Amino acid sequence: MGRSVTFDHTADLGLRIYATDLADLFRTAAEALFDVIVTNRDRVEPLESEQFHLAADSTDALLLDWLNELIFRSETGHLVFGRFDVSVDPDGRSLTARVHGEPIDPQRHGLDHEVKAATHHGVQLVHDQDGWVAELILDI
Repeated sequence: MGRSVTFDHTADLGLRIYATDLADLFRTAAEALFDVIVTNRDRVEPLESEQFHLAADSTDALLLDWLNELIFRSETGHLVFGRFDVSVDPDGRSLTARVHGEPIDPQRHGLDHEVKAATHHGVQLVHDQDGWVAELILDI
C-alpha cells in the first residue's frame, strides 16, 4: 500500500507519493489530496459514488488530470471523497475510477485547505525496482 508526505513549497503545498504500482499511485495521490482538504478523511462516508474515465498523453499528465478532476468534482458537487477505486491502463495514459464520498458537512468534516489545483510546476514521476514515486505541487 502506498504512502504520502507533504512538504512546504512557497505559498503552495507539495506532495510526495510512494506506491507499489500505478493503481496504488493514483489511489494514494487521491487520498493524500483529500487528507489536505479534510482533516478526518476516515470519517467520510461512501454515501455517493461517481464513475468516470480519463485519458492523457503521459502518465504524469494523467496524474495531474486525475487530481484536478477530483478537485473539480468536489468543488462543483460540494462533496468530499474518502475512497478511490482506480484502474490504470498498463501504458499509464488512461484510467477508470469510481470515487466514493458524501456531501460536505462542516459539523462532521474538518475542512483544512482549499486546494485550487494540482500544478504542472515541478511535477516528477519516477519508476524503479521499488515502485513509483511522484512529486507534485498543490496550489492552495
